[in-house]
Amino acid sequence: MKQKSRKAKGRKLQNFVRDKVLKAFRHLKKGDVVCVENYMPGADIILSKVAKKLCPYSFECKNQEKMKTIYDFYKQASKNSRKLEPVLVMKMNTREPLVVIDFEHFIELIKPE
Repeated sequence: MKQKSRKAKGRKLQNFVRDKVLKAFRHLKKGDVVCVENYMPGADIILSKVAKKLCPYSFECKNQEKMKTIYDFYKQASKNSRKLEPVLVMKMNTREPLVVIDFEHFIELIKPE
């Protein structure tokens, strides 16, 4: 895959996340949730002070095929979950455990009532 295609693929995911956060927090303006350029260090989504108070998360977006195994594990969790929301807990040696949940479910958890 060419570098330009990789950047476009990553930018598409960043835009998706930005739009979902803006939709969940309807009173935020476009300037409160901004995608950074691909070459910039730090988080992929920049939140204003107001947005950080409402949504205290730092978003790093990765759109690549290297994560296939994680998706396979999440698929297994989904099959076993029946009517419950699937959660994948994963851990590497010397690392803290991480939790993987569906992005739509995450948005439902963080958006205001």
